[in-house]
Amino acid sequence: RGAFTHKNDLVAPIALTLFVWILLMNFMDLIPVDWIPWVAHSLGIEYMKVVPTTDPNATFGMAIAVFVLTIYYSIKIKGVGGFVGELTGMPFETKNPLLKPFFTVINLILEGVNLLAKPVSLSLRLFGNMYAGEMIFILIAVMYSGGWALGLFGGVLQLGWAIFHILIITLQAFIFMTLTIVYLDMAHAEHH
Repeated sequence: RGAFTHKNDLVAPIALTLFVWILLMNFMDLIPVDWIPWVAHSLGIEYMKVVPTTDPNATFGMAIAVFVLTIYYSIKIKGVGGFVGELTGMPFETKNPLLKPFFTVINLILEGVNLLAKPVSLSLRLFGNMYAGEMIFILIAVMYSGGWALGLFGGVLQLGWAIFHILIITLQAFIFMTLTIVYLDMAHAEHH
C-alpha cells in the first residue's frame, strides 16, 4: 500500500508539489554563481539571493505549512480531545490519580517539544544542506581569480561538484516530500 495508509486525496498533490517546487528552487544553485547577481546589480538590485532554499525564511515557510496541515488533520481526524489526549497521555501513563497531573504536564512538555521540533528540523535540514552546497560553489568560483592553473582546477572542481550536487538537490527535495507524507500519516494515525 505504501507509506501513507489512510485515504486522503490531498496528501499526494501536496507532497508532489513540494517535491517539484523544492527541486526547481534547488536547481537554481546550478546556474553560475555570478550571473543572476550580475543581472540583478545591473537592474539596481544590490543584494540578490539566488537559491531560495538557502534562505531559512523560505524553508521555514514550507515547513510551517506542513506543520499547520499536520495540526489540522490531527484535530480533524482525532478531535480536539483526541489531539490533546495524544499530547498529554503518552509516553508516561499512570492509573494513580495523584500522579496523573504530574505526568500530564511532563507528557505535554515532551510531546510539545516533539511536535515543535518537526517543522524546525524539516526546514533547517533543507536550509543547511543547500546553504553548504552554495558556499562550496562560491569557494570554487573564488579559485578562478587565482590564475589559469587554479582556474582550470576550479573548472574541474565546479563540474565535479555540479554533478554531485544534482544528486544532493534531488535527495533534499525527496526527503522533504517523504517527511511531509510521514508527518501527515502520523496526523491521521490513531494512537492507543
